[in-house]
Amino acid sequence: MALAPKPLSLSSRSPFLTPHPFQNPNPKPIFPKSHLQKLPALIICKSTQTDTPDYPVSISDVDGSGPSAPTRGDLFLQRHQSSAASATVLAEVKKKKKTKDKAVKSSSVNVPSCYGCGAPLQTFETDAPGYVEPETYTLKKKHRQMRTMLCGRCKLLSHGNMITAVGGNGGYSGGKQFVTAEELREKLSHLRHEKALIVKLVDIVDFNGSFLARIRDLAGANPIILVITKIDLLAKGTDLNCVGDWVVEATMKKKLNVLSVHLTSSKSLVGITGVVSEIQKEKKGRDTYILGSANVGKSAFINAVLKMLSYKDPVAAAARKYKPIQSAVPGTTLGPIQIDAFLGGGKLFDTPGVHLHHRQAAVVHSEDLPALAPRSRLRGQSFPNPHMNLDNSLAEQIRSNGLIGFSIFWGGLVRIDIIKVLPQTRLTFYGPKALPLHVVPTEKADEFYQKEVGILLTPPTGKHKEDNWTGLEVKRELQLKYDNVKSPACDVAISGLGWISVEPFNLSLKSSELSEVEEGGEIDLIVHVPKPVEIFLRPPLPVGTAGGEWYQYRDLTEEEQELRPKWYF
Repeated sequence: MALAPKPLSLSSRSPFLTPHPFQNPNPKPIFPKSHLQKLPALIICKSTQTDTPDYPVSISDVDGSGPSAPTRGDLFLQRHQSSAASATVLAEVKKKKKTKDKAVKSSSVNVPSCYGCGAPLQTFETDAPGYVEPETYTLKKKHRQMRTMLCGRCKLLSHGNMITAVGGNGGYSGGKQFVTAEELREKLSHLRHEKALIVKLVDIVDFNGSFLARIRDLAGANPIILVITKIDLLAKGTDLNCVGDWVVEATMKKKLNVLSVHLTSSKSLVGITGVVSEIQKEKKGRDTYILGSANVGKSAFINAVLKMLSYKDPVAAAARKYKPIQSAVPGTTLGPIQIDAFLGGGKLFDTPGVHLHHRQAAVVHSEDLPALAPRSRLRGQSFPNPHMNLDNSLAEQIRSNGLIGFSIFWGGLVRIDIIKVLPQTRLTFYGPKALPLHVVPTEKADEFYQKEVGILLTPPTGKHKEDNWTGLEVKRELQLKYDNVKSPACDVAISGLGWISVEPFNLSLKSSELSEVEEGGEIDLIVHVPKPVEIFLRPPLPVGTAGGEWYQYRDLTEEEQELRPKWYF
């Protein structure tokens, strides 16, 4: 039963209304007696906040007045608790985002995986990555040797078989596709939220196509060591001092701050010692992740690092027994591979390659991939070249008028129409030897390509010519300015293939002939490539003996010298 509110006397309401020696001995009530004897009525108040509606509030909702009113300290605590609650909610939202990425890492690291490619082990799909015999799986699991298992796909890759597994945007046609390039990229998403040391690998033969300019999307704010691989493929006589300076200049233009730059070869072990020393210096107990585009040489680099570490580190020596598989197939590594390589703490991780849709490997058939991988020193194919087999009429026309009006095919993947050049202009092609050069008049180029693609112009090879091959759909017009005929004007780099050095005046000619040529001018070319392969224009890479002669070092200010990373080889 609800109780009626008890009437309050004036003396019970406030002690300050009672007689006091310093007060009037005959105080008069401020309010009439009739008003004082009334029961407390329902209080109706309005909120002082403009963003809330006006509505009646019952007496039970009021904090109180007089002695029962909240003090300033109470109000401060309420505001503090409210802001703390808001901060907690925001922290929970951020934590959920991080939890998703960390779940990807824990699922890929904690699940038993093949030590060769990082694919999760399984026993039900024989032609899929990670497959092992059920008996072997049960035996290894019983003896807790799950990290010593190699899947069937890795065994085939180690014997030279070309088995692709990556599809999607940036994947490879031909064969079965068990994972997409986007899924592999998602396996690296947790790095943004971890404290790690990033070792970024770039292929010197495909510098622009393999650079990963948006590496910060994967690595976050973690420190980066830049490693240039395959420098043993550069032409004989190349001055690595010039190449190192060229790489640093290109890196600074990409606005990517790195700790240091290292020129390396996993085959000859050039520069590997410097990278190992830098990793030991900078890792500071953190895990080290090897990042790079597909087929840039990550697994080969890790094997070289383990070899150098094993001389003094017994942990690395033991890890060499179960090292990642190396193969010419892009997408060999399908998951993060944890390697116990350091005695002083911290793990080394081989990661899946970042598959880029704009490289040539993404448009050719899987069986043509070996043709895109140079295996020996690059020997530039120059044109015009007196040793090239040409019809007598074509050779005479080129000698008299130069290259204007001709088209050069680089295999079946690149076509260059020459619109405006000097009579002495020379183009030098640096890339795989399996791609031959063919020269025809531009008016006959379309007919020649349709007739010979897959036969004389390879890749694509004949049996895959009709397998979704759409031809050279991208056409880009280039106007190349030059002001010095004693050095190449620029390089035209084809993503995933190599580059073409454009010399306004053949540098092999006598210096007396060079002095008679005007210094400034323009070269006009049209380059055709498959869609969506990218074309890059860049300063010429100083390769060969001639590169060290014409390359010029830029004068640097003191501030630039402090900001530029140091390079080693």
